[in-house]
Amino acid sequence: MLKYLSMVETDTENTDSRVELLLIDDDLKFCRLIAEYLGKHGFDVTNVHDGKMALQTLPTKDWGAIILDVMLPGLDGFGVLREIREVADTPVLMLTALGDETDRIVGLEIGADDYLPKTFSPRELLARLRAVIRRSTGKFNTSKPSYSEKDAIIVAKDLTLDLNARSTTFNGKELSLTPVEFDILVALAQSAGRVKTRENLLNDIRDRNYDIYDRSIDVHISALRKKLNDSLKNPKYIKTVRSAGYIFVGKNEQQSS
Repeated sequence: MLKYLSMVETDTENTDSRVELLLIDDDLKFCRLIAEYLGKHGFDVTNVHDGKMALQTLPTKDWGAIILDVMLPGLDGFGVLREIREVADTPVLMLTALGDETDRIVGLEIGADDYLPKTFSPRELLARLRAVIRRSTGKFNTSKPSYSEKDAIIVAKDLTLDLNARSTTFNGKELSLTPVEFDILVALAQSAGRVKTRENLLNDIRDRNYDIYDRSIDVHISALRKKLNDSLKNPKYIKTVRSAGYIFVGKNEQQSS
């Protein structure tokens, strides 16, 4: 259960550009406290308390992010996330039962950008939320990298990554990747031919400290392989190096001028 008392804070944040946030959770007190806290930090929060209503609310605004609880009445959080991923790549932070690894893995496989086990502090929620939005849009990042024209495009076989636009083309068509998947693919491609450990990748893509045994990176790699039609036995792009990590084997090519 959330540490409700830790929600009471006095620091506020003024911002000219607020983020529309959809909070999907059936705990009314939790939603009220979250909305109050995040409202002081640049978010306009809309609360929805069941899965079906969440899907009806989804098209009503251009959401900057979604917080989604797994346990919902009617349609659960996994079902809601599947529906969201059919139509949008909005950053999704999932809330899971404390210590329930299965929920976290399933959520990541479906397309969640991050997860946060209950109990948590409001400061951690804010940090995680800003991180998934930053990876998606660059908002809240005062030092967002800007690449030169030469470095902004990575081409490897049928795959093209545009780092400034954060877009991916595969076999001539736009490929839909979650922000985390995109950052992992970029980190691998930028180090083509060199092994990247899980810890390396976590350090490259995230803005917090991690347990080096965090295996969620494997779930994202698996999702990338599926989207790239990449074979585990004969990979064209991502190869597993046993007991070490991963290596990008798709040779990078110079973009045609």
